[in-house]
Parts: sequence; structure tokens; C-alpha cells
Amino acid sequence: MSYQCPLCQCELHLISNQYRCENNHQFDNAKEGYVNLMPAHHKRSKNPGDNKEMMQARRAFLEAGHYQPMQQQVADLCQHYVTDSSANLLDIGCGEGYYTSKIAEQLSGKSATVFGLDISKVAIKYAAKRYLNCQFSVASSHRLPFSDQSLDGIVRIYAPCKAEELHRTIKGCGYLFTVTPASHHLYELREGVYGDVRLHDETAEELIGFELIEEKKLTYDMHLNGQEALHLLDMTPFAWKATTEFKAELKNRASFNCKADFMIRVYKK
Repeated sequence: MSYQCPLCQCELHLISNQYRCENNHQFDNAKEGYVNLMPAHHKRSKNPGDNKEMMQARRAFLEAGHYQPMQQQVADLCQHYVTDSSANLLDIGCGEGYYTSKIAEQLSGKSATVFGLDISKVAIKYAAKRYLNCQFSVASSHRLPFSDQSLDGIVRIYAPCKAEELHRTIKGCGYLFTVTPASHHLYELREGVYGDVRLHDETAEELIGFELIEEKKLTYDMHLNGQEALHLLDMTPFAWKATTEFKAELKNRASFNCKADFMIRVYKK
């Protein structure tokens, strides 16, 4: 399976390190091994998505292993449900590829192809340079560069996506794997930023054309040092709300205990 042209929706073919469709739209395969399928007129800003600083913070935090239990559970679920030996699976909003690569590793006994997609060019460049067991692209989750019913599964960890695109691209009887924050996710960190913390809603998303078939709650305490806590803050959306004083205080902490709390769900089309 190959990508779909984001301009005319025809199939793209890799020829001389360049993806081309029958209408001669062309997209270079970058030296790092990814393809940019994000036309300029589809962008809302010059460099959408996470920037270099956020990516570096995310990679440092994830490499410390604090989200490894969630990573493993998602990979295990993909292995359990995606059983076709030649399956195609997509990780939406894959960031620097931490989860994508683990899923590909878990499916390595099959001839499965695992794709990672993100709107951030910086993130995809990081991912493609390190993880050679996946195929990465810069693209919008609202315009997935894949043909109708071409994917056996999609993984969506926090990432936004139009339900119509999920339904369009996932095969009949295919699967959607989602991770969302459970009620107390990062409670202590959010308390430091906002003071008054609202608990996350744990209600399962209702997706037309999909049936919720499995749901797990994963909760554990993370024991961080100050630098790890700052990395965690910098990879979250509420980092923009944090004061300079709070960031400095956090960085200088000898230890910071924070709760990881995830809702992991499997939907079937």
C-alpha cells in the first residue's frame, strides 16, 4: 500500500526517491526518509504543530520511561487485534515516533506496515531519523493521505481527527485504538499551573460507525526529578499557561510526584 495524493486523491508511487501520482503531482522523499504530504495551502501557519523545543522535551521525557506502561499496553492491544499478516496500521499525531516504533516492533513477526503521521515537520524529521521500522509523513490528521478502507487499524493517542476520516480510511471490521486522559491525569502538574483543577471527563467518545469493544484505565504514580517534571510540562498544552516562576521552581525540585492516568479504548468498525 502507498500514500494517496493530498491534492487529487490518486495513488502515489515512489519513483527515483520521489512520490508521484498520475496527475504528476510530486513530493520528494526527504534524506531522513519521510515524505511531506502537507501542501502549503493546507497549513494554518508556516510551521504548524510542535516546535523543536517541545520535541526535545518530549523525547527526553519519554526516553526516561515514564509513559512506557501506556506504550506497552497500546502495542499489546494492536498485536492482539491486528492479526492480518500484511496489515497496514497508522499512528495519527505520532510526534517523534515513540509509540509508532514500539507498535511496529510488536508487529514485527508479521509483514505489517506501520505508518506514522504528524503535522509537525520537526517531529517527523526526528522520528524518521531514529526509527527505521516505520514509514513517516508530514500530513494533516483531518485529511489523511490514505485511500478509502485501506487501513486495518488507526492509533490515536490524544491526537485530533475527523471521525469521517477515521471511518473512510479504516477497513470494514478494522480497529481504532485511542488514548485519552483519565480523571486525574497529571493532576499535580495542572494544580501547579492553574491552582483550581477540573478533573478530566472519562466519558467514552461516541463515533458513528464504530463500536466500543474494550476499555481499560491505566493509573500509576510517576516519581520525577525537577528536570523530568519540566520536560513533562513543556510537552503539554498547558505549558503556555505556566509562569516563569513555576517553571523555575519545578526545575529546581529534587523530586516531583505526579499521577499518570489514561483511558485506553478499542473500537471496531
